[in-house]
Amino acid sequence: MPAQAEAGAYFEVRPAVLLPRLEGLHALTKPGVRGFPDVEAGQALLAQTLRKDRVKGEVLDLTAMGGLLAALPGVTLRPVEGSAAALTVLGAAGLDPLAAAPGDDLRERWPERARTVALVLAGDRGTAYAMGQVAWAHACTPPGGTLYLAGDRDKGFDRYVRAAGAAFGTGETIARDGGMRVARLVRRPGPTPAFPEPEGYEAFGVQVVGLPGVFSAGRPDKATSLLLGALEGLDLTGRQVLDLGCGTGLIGAWAARRGAEATLVDGDLQSVRSARATLAANDLPGEVLHSDVDAALEGRTFDMVLTNPPFHVGRGMVLDVAREFIAAAARRLKPGGTLYLVANEPLPYETPMRAVGPVRELRRENGFKVLAATRVG
Repeated sequence: MPAQAEAGAYFEVRPAVLLPRLEGLHALTKPGVRGFPDVEAGQALLAQTLRKDRVKGEVLDLTAMGGLLAALPGVTLRPVEGSAAALTVLGAAGLDPLAAAPGDDLRERWPERARTVALVLAGDRGTAYAMGQVAWAHACTPPGGTLYLAGDRDKGFDRYVRAAGAAFGTGETIARDGGMRVARLVRRPGPTPAFPEPEGYEAFGVQVVGLPGVFSAGRPDKATSLLLGALEGLDLTGRQVLDLGCGTGLIGAWAARRGAEATLVDGDLQSVRSARATLAANDLPGEVLHSDVDAALEGRTFDMVLTNPPFHVGRGMVLDVAREFIAAAARRLKPGGTLYLVANEPLPYETPMRAVGPVRELRRENGFKVLAATRVG
């Protein structure tokens, strides 16, 4: 069945809730976009700062989210995003976003670099990812160009600004709002800092390639390990298996190694690339799709859905995405197919899982639980 035909409110694009100090501006959002239902705090402070500085002309936004900076008077936005949910929102806003991740060369799309670049640091994704963002911003800013860099004081902003200042040659923090900060840096000629290398480890017979910023990039996640341990006895030969929210690709690669026809999806472009690298490193077949939950799957259905769903988008705990994972499993499972899900013990997933079928608890250990629900024919 078509994915979005019965997807409900999750895929609804709507106006973002804006603070009074952003009066006159507008942006769109949806579940899965950082800051939903509001505008992410760093992006809001960026907009205020650029408006105060009367920035006009071409602005490259490397973390465009809902396109707030496009509403600034006189600004022509070059929106870049790695989030499938945000790409959908930017398209709905009439913008023409580019799907990209830190390190990508943007010159094929925009041969001449914009004189103004904006970026919100994702300190919650770890030091390696944030340092990769800094290096990317440096590569995208021409000598004499200006970078506006936003971030959270409690997520390493001062450290990243020092690293950016060493590369750019000059810069200072010019705006503060609670824990949020914005620095303005002007680039001098000089080499771009090196991008962080991928991490790697072996788990469950799979060699994992973890790109910076991808969940569980450096070691196996305890919840995923519990899930795969609980499913050790499953026969996956010839089964069509969906790894929903694949991250590094460990779950999907594990299924492929056991004979499944594996499809892996993730809404984060960096994760998609990590999962593809994991399959390649193990010489395993499988398809990896950049998808807002199941939106890219068209009419496909599966014998099994395996997932360790995310419950954070940016700084806060948000269950909209995880609930949509469960709803997607209900849409995507063939009759008799089973959803296997692992989660932190307190998370209330049993009730929405009943839309798939009767819920069984397979294992509970170290603060996590493995649940299963089989779709009734």
